[in-house]
Amino acid sequence: VQLQASGGGLVQAGESLRLSCAASGRIVKINDMGWYRQPPGKQRERVAVITRGGMSNYADSVKGRFTISRDNARNTVYLQMNNLKPEDTAVYYCAAGILESGRIFENNYWGQGTQVTVSS
Repeated sequence: VQLQASGGGLVQAGESLRLSCAASGRIVKINDMGWYRQPPGKQRERVAVITRGGMSNYADSVKGRFTISRDNARNTVYLQMNNLKPEDTAVYYCAAGILESGRIFENNYWGQGTQVTVSS
């Protein structure tokens, strides 16, 4: 199983970006999917998580600006980021709880990270 994230880049404050993360492999079921970020010199933090049924929650710092969504048919999770701020600058990682074919329990998988840089 692999998670492939894309969509990062360099933008100015107030602009938008959309991140995508597609899961591939011998997937039976994907439960929670989420986005995390690691700002320069800081620890990784949770940004947003969405359940298989579509329930989501967000870090306080991004509420009202970011929207997480998913397409279960495509095994893909998205993060729409609007009104970006310089403090949103970080490497963004996607993660998912995936039940792989031939296994009994799900495992947590991480994508490779995509850089988001917001200039002031």
